[in-house]
Amino acid sequence: MRRTWLSRRAIGLHVVIIIIVPTFAGLCDWQVRRALAGNQLSWAYVFEWPFFASYAVYMWWRFLHEISPDTSGTPPHETSRIEPPPEAAAAPAEDPDAQDRIAYNEYLSELAARGRRKQWR
Repeated sequence: MRRTWLSRRAIGLHVVIIIIVPTFAGLCDWQVRRALAGNQLSWAYVFEWPFFASYAVYMWWRFLHEISPDTSGTPPHETSRIEPPPEAAAAPAEDPDAQDRIAYNEYLSELAARGRRKQWR
């Protein structure tokens, strides 16, 4: 739990959300004053800025609680990989591109086994 809230990545997210939400609230207040002064277009922004702020909070929460491969032990792409059935390895003779697809899928499997998913830290 402590690692989730106090990692370098989490602190960066906290700083961003602390800056963004008050800024969006100030912009909403400014648009309310302009709309009440007679600017009809500002009414649209009165509703957009709170939406943007709530979306920023939602994304902050998502990024903060994103499951990283470091914490679970197994990268997500390895747990969700579906292995082809054994009969798929045998290519039908009437499909000339079947061997190319099989070779390409093997190449992709090697890449997936070798690399880890990128994590934004």
